[in-house]
Amino acid sequence: MTETLRRHIDQYPTRTDDEVRVIDREGPVVWGGPDDGPLDAATLAGFDANGYLSIDQLISADELEELRAELRRLSEDPEVRADEATIVEAASQEVRSVFDIHRTSEVFKKIANDPRVVGRARQILGSDVYIHQSRVNFKPGFEGKEFAWHSDFETWHAEDGMPTPRAVSISISLTDNHSFNGPLMIMPGTHRKYVSCDGATPEANYKKSLIMQGAGVPDKETLTRFADEHGIDVLEGQAGGAIMFDSNCMHASNGNVTPFARSNVFIVFNSVENTLVEPYAASERRPDFAGSRDFTPAG
Repeated sequence: MTETLRRHIDQYPTRTDDEVRVIDREGPVVWGGPDDGPLDAATLAGFDANGYLSIDQLISADELEELRAELRRLSEDPEVRADEATIVEAASQEVRSVFDIHRTSEVFKKIANDPRVVGRARQILGSDVYIHQSRVNFKPGFEGKEFAWHSDFETWHAEDGMPTPRAVSISISLTDNHSFNGPLMIMPGTHRKYVSCDGATPEANYKKSLIMQGAGVPDKETLTRFADEHGIDVLEGQAGGAIMFDSNCMHASNGNVTPFARSNVFIVFNSVENTLVEPYAASERRPDFAGSRDFTPAG
């Protein structure tokens, strides 16, 4: 299928008018089977039903300390802080996220291409995968701000040109995730419902949305209905564990008012059969650090 054709067949329209619509997702969620990777049939079935899975321990204690040391180095490097790919909190000026870390850090490049990570992504997506986005997230004690309910795919579709939600994210915990320090929250099962949001995409929206989601946030009525129908899972877990979740899951996180930081490595894998075209609902592409157009397979 040509890029022009893929661009004009928009199965997931959004930000086109003032109407909010809920659209049934098309196509599979899980593309591979239990013989295609490390995930067994029950785990794949759970991912298909809920849109996410948890891994109690993905990396060793030594690997965890190496990643933490690199996290500290990045947070203290003035050149990293000054780079456009580093996002700081609007009020506190604390570092919120450092993007493109699989390219700029050899330590994070290694984990992003690790078979334990890439193999699971390939299995779920049923193809080779490439890294659409990578970042480390800091949610420091007392200062870490919340992130509003949203579907990542809605943004990646509207602003990056990702045709379908055949993408998966993995969040590797570098600190313990407690119920009280702003962990990931997911509405299980919402990955099968796509929310077409109202309003237009502002110019250079990424400069604001990477700090606080604005455009692409569903309305309160839809979110309330989703919460009533699906509930909310609060994803706790120990450092060294991980969560994988579908690109269309409705998710959010609370602010962190505790003394206990919450940090993670976040890597997005997209199928090589789902590569980006032009944005569906934005006048220009986001920078490559937010939505990569290097489709070289990971691993």
